[in-house]
Amino acid sequence: MIIMKWVACDNTDENRGKTAVLKFGGRLLTDNGHIRRVAEVIRRYLDKGYRLSVIISSMGDTTDRLIEMANDVSDDFDGREMDQLLATGGQQSVALLALALKREGISAQSFTAAQAGFRANGFPMEGRIYRVDPSSVTAAMDAGMVAVVAGFQAITGDGDVITLGRGGTDLSAVALAAALGGECHIFKEAGGILSADPDVVRSASRLDYLEYSECMELSILGAKVLKARSVEVAARYEAPIYVASGFTEEGGTWIVKNNPVSEGLVVKGVVLDSGVAKVVMMGVPDVPGVAGRLFSNLAERSIGPEMIIQNNMRGGLNDIGFLVKKESLDDTIEVCRDFARNIDAQGVSFNTEISRVSIVGAGIANHPEVPSRMFNVLAGEGINIDMIAATALAVTCVVASPRAEDAVRALHAHFIEEGEI
Repeated sequence: MIIMKWVACDNTDENRGKTAVLKFGGRLLTDNGHIRRVAEVIRRYLDKGYRLSVIISSMGDTTDRLIEMANDVSDDFDGREMDQLLATGGQQSVALLALALKREGISAQSFTAAQAGFRANGFPMEGRIYRVDPSSVTAAMDAGMVAVVAGFQAITGDGDVITLGRGGTDLSAVALAAALGGECHIFKEAGGILSADPDVVRSASRLDYLEYSECMELSILGAKVLKARSVEVAARYEAPIYVASGFTEEGGTWIVKNNPVSEGLVVKGVVLDSGVAKVVMMGVPDVPGVAGRLFSNLAERSIGPEMIIQNNMRGGLNDIGFLVKKESLDDTIEVCRDFARNIDAQGVSFNTEISRVSIVGAGIANHPEVPSRMFNVLAGEGINIDMIAATALAVTCVVASPRAEDAVRALHAHFIEEGEI
């Protein structure tokens, strides 16, 4: 494990010799003007004394256009060839950025994933990194160059290109930062991580710090932050992540092992997830192994149920309810109906007009009054609760979709704006 000490400051002497991996999303590289702005950010880091690697994805909507082109020429899905195709977008962007940096007088060298030492296995378009050998990247930085690396891709043991799925460029950046023993600074269109979706809560505030566990919980529960697997890698190697805007000078959010500053908030964020549906297996015989068989069948179809609840009923029958992503609902219903027939269950019901609303914070487990306050806030708004689940970091309620945004605003006002616990 790589263990690092870090200081979040702009002092040149403090930063001299410090390693940072900067990640820029494709929407920050849509045209020449954006590329010049990225070059300005890179220059500022160099002026502060950092040793730099930069990881970027395909420019703008390149990935979408490549997928459209593939669909135009073939009706058959071929994962290997799609990986080969999608990887070309990143190779274009790193070469263009390296050329732009050189024009600005900044020494730079571009790297494909293979040249940068990324190795992954798994299914096409869903690769999982298992090793990063950063020796070539380190050599370039030691020579005073900015190493510009193609994210979102790696090489398999057979030498094939494999892409890393959604959030893959963030994952590449975090993995490289961990391998280099440095910080990972991720630049997006929005600045930092907010206490709620600003489209729902106008008063949502930027969080200066989040712990790894809090950020993963936010992501799992549906917040539009970093993908959980990127944060998991950062937590494993204690690589600090800084999330900020690539367009403004506003501050960002540090994601670290332990919050160095007490912000006085038990609840850090309120999350709305409208992309789920509720499924209930009704009248399931109460015999050992039934639940295991049901969820094994779902797992074979790559369906991950959440918030699983079993109700005890009379007569040796139970109801088993859970949530799934809406895009998996049709497959889930098919599996559950087949299983219900096999075990002589009473049937399957589902509801797509629900959303889950969660409050998240590392201090929740130490405050047993938090769940009751959450339920009372919702009751005060006349919002009925369909399902409840709790972890050490979060309390989640399933509510009717038409009232979900009202629930988020009420909980944010109570726990964050008013600071009540």
